[in-house]
Amino acid sequence: MNSPVVELACIIDDDNVYVNLVKKIIETKKLCENLIVFSDGKQSIDYFEALLQNLDPTNIPEIIFLDLNMPIMDGWEFLERFTKIKNRLDKAITLYVVSSSINPLDVNRAKALSSVKDYLIKPVNIDELENIFSAKV
Repeated sequence: MNSPVVELACIIDDDNVYVNLVKKIIETKKLCENLIVFSDGKQSIDYFEALLQNLDPTNIPEIIFLDLNMPIMDGWEFLERFTKIKNRLDKAITLYVVSSSINPLDVNRAKALSSVKDYLIKPVNIDELENIFSAKV
């Protein structure tokens, strides 16, 4: 099997069971080289804002999976701040909102944002993950 094309992916989610499941799938299927995980939007936005100070492209994820409902800073607040800095990171980043919410208002609000590639309903399955990572080829 070829080595993964995606160097770095990021999961921003406070649900440990979900995070561990996705990590296991990514590792087992060798979908990317490295994975960083944040349990809330504040930790992750701090990370991305720090990257602006030291633009090392190897530390910028190519794919982000973002939950909407998290403590401290939720996914909507993260998206609001991330959208302002995304273009300054100087790397193509594909962001997926991943939520258990099937509320059409959430789905449409997320899909209306230019920084959001798609809205995925939890639980994400193996085929969906494989398709997302292979689309980066």
